[in-house]
Amino acid sequence: MDSTAMDRWIEEIKKIMETARQRIASNMNGVMLDTYWQLGKSIVENEQDGEIKAQYGKKILAELSKRLTHELGKGYSKSNLYNMRDLYLIYPKFQMLSGKLSWSHYIELKGVDDADARSFYEQECVNSHWSVNELKRQIGTSLFERLLLSDGKPNKEKVLSLARQGAVLEKPEDLLKQPYVFEFLGAREEKPMLEKTLEKKLIRHIEDFLLELGRGFMYVGSQQRVTIGNTHYYVDMVFYNKSLKAYVLIDLKMMELKPEHVGNMNAYLNYYKTEVSDENDNPPIGIILCSTKKEIVAEYALGGLSNHMFASSYVYYIPEKERLVNEVKQLLEQEESEE
Repeated sequence: MDSTAMDRWIEEIKKIMETARQRIASNMNGVMLDTYWQLGKSIVENEQDGEIKAQYGKKILAELSKRLTHELGKGYSKSNLYNMRDLYLIYPKFQMLSGKLSWSHYIELKGVDDADARSFYEQECVNSHWSVNELKRQIGTSLFERLLLSDGKPNKEKVLSLARQGAVLEKPEDLLKQPYVFEFLGAREEKPMLEKTLEKKLIRHIEDFLLELGRGFMYVGSQQRVTIGNTHYYVDMVFYNKSLKAYVLIDLKMMELKPEHVGNMNAYLNYYKTEVSDENDNPPIGIILCSTKKEIVAEYALGGLSNHMFASSYVYYIPEKERLVNEVKQLLEQEESEE
């Protein structure tokens, strides 16, 4: 077979595989929406049958979340169960959902309170093939409200035309790589990889240091996902301290400490407090470790701790800033001497 014939054959196979990916993505999307809609319906019906009051309902969903997570794995956090519940309340008939939009699209759409605006964004998503990020951008820039304020049909068409520019067609493989799909399939999630060798060494060194400290640290994992709204973040390292009965989150930044790092850690701590910690657990603890050639900074966040006795014991079990900084310094100096 000559080179030209081989190229034609390869292109034919690529088209077959692309069609297969599109079919798989489309079917997967429909099954996910149907399943989560049914779960939302089940939650609402059980609430109504039991005439559950708001506060008691929260406890029931919290218990349901923990049981489902134990029985079925990830994907059943309290926030995700609320998303399923909201989906059913907003779309009481499954036929109202478009199979062309993903679960992530609908999580964004449910955040639009005005029904007319939500319907507009939904239709434009379908018509213009908006990705989830594109939908976020259009909602964030108040496209619907700007169209209403536009004076005359030509202006409205101009605004809509500008909005449609740069629209990204969501590729089938993009849908199949979404964390929600990994959860739904019970498959192993593709976590982000640290690119720099030094970062990998730092994380490994900190892990060894805390475990060797012998103060109740148990390693949970690295790159642990935190989903807030419809955005996924990843905490570099998570431990559980059995003496403190609290999760310890560590975020490593290869740059100077910035205010947004503290804000992000605070969000992670709130997530762990509401979604991960058990009733008997103490509030989680956060450590932000920023490392540059000029300076090494460790910032500790206590997640709004009010229990003074716990705060006192925390000082004993968690390594002092100076000791943690010295550990990082030693590794960096070792790296420099080997270069």
